[in-house]
Amino acid sequence: MTSAPTTAELVTFANTLADTARTIILLYWRRPIEIESKVEHDRPIAESPVTIADRLTEDAMRKLIEKTYPSHGIYGEEYGHVRMDAEYIWVLDPIDGTKSFITGKPLFGTLIACLKDGVPIIGVIDQCVLDERWVGVAGEGTTLNGKPVKASGCQDIKESMMYATTPHMFGRGEEEDKFNVLCDTVKRPLYGADCYAYAIVASGFGADIVVEADLGLYDYCALVPVVEGAGGVMTDWCGRKLTLENHDDCKGRVVACANAKLHQQALSILGKDWKKPILSSSVSNALFMAVGICLGMALSRSRP
Repeated sequence: MTSAPTTAELVTFANTLADTARTIILLYWRRPIEIESKVEHDRPIAESPVTIADRLTEDAMRKLIEKTYPSHGIYGEEYGHVRMDAEYIWVLDPIDGTKSFITGKPLFGTLIACLKDGVPIIGVIDQCVLDERWVGVAGEGTTLNGKPVKASGCQDIKESMMYATTPHMFGRGEEEDKFNVLCDTVKRPLYGADCYAYAIVASGFGADIVVEADLGLYDYCALVPVVEGAGGVMTDWCGRKLTLENHDDCKGRVVACANAKLHQQALSILGKDWKKPILSSSVSNALFMAVGICLGMALSRSRP
């Protein structure tokens, strides 16, 4: 009977996976590359790009896992999942932020997570172009290129700097409405950093909050140990832990904060139940237009 791997062994292997990913991704960085489109009509952003770099990178990491830990599960963005009932599952996003990658912006990252019994225990955010690697280990801490980092952040949400990849990732209705309220509450909303935003929150570089929606498991599993290992807090919008088991319930809505006080303030907006339905701006405009047309027709009919 094979003994269970130690945390140290799993961390070493996660770094090996990241090293492997780097060698492939850098071959295609800022070079002509064919881009395909994946379309999922049931998502707020239906189209997303994929390249040979995404596919080759995930394929290489999967082969390493199969060779080293054949009993472990794998969940990847490009090639699906196997052995999801395993004690250990590796969750892979070869290039998180493919739109950044294909436009030459070095804010994408390789995401590697190791889950034990469905809970993220190790997370890696690797930015190969900038030669930056964050490794978070549950109960141990988070490092940037081997040196410990600590999330800090402000204590007042009104003074906070908030990131989201794009405002278009929030579905119309409650998601969009709550995000807009949060935008009006924080000092400044910022966009376009993908997984890198979570890394800078964990490092105490000046970002305080990341809030996003419509994420897949591969988009956020690796981020949880990095943020929480640095002393931050990362949950779904209702304050629940992000695990394999509750992925369907959280619907990919996540919020990461530099400290617990800030997290509670964010949840007071994201997690609250609205007393009255709040309409998105597009729906409101449509209603006002319809009312105006009806009034105009009524007035025209009443004229002699």
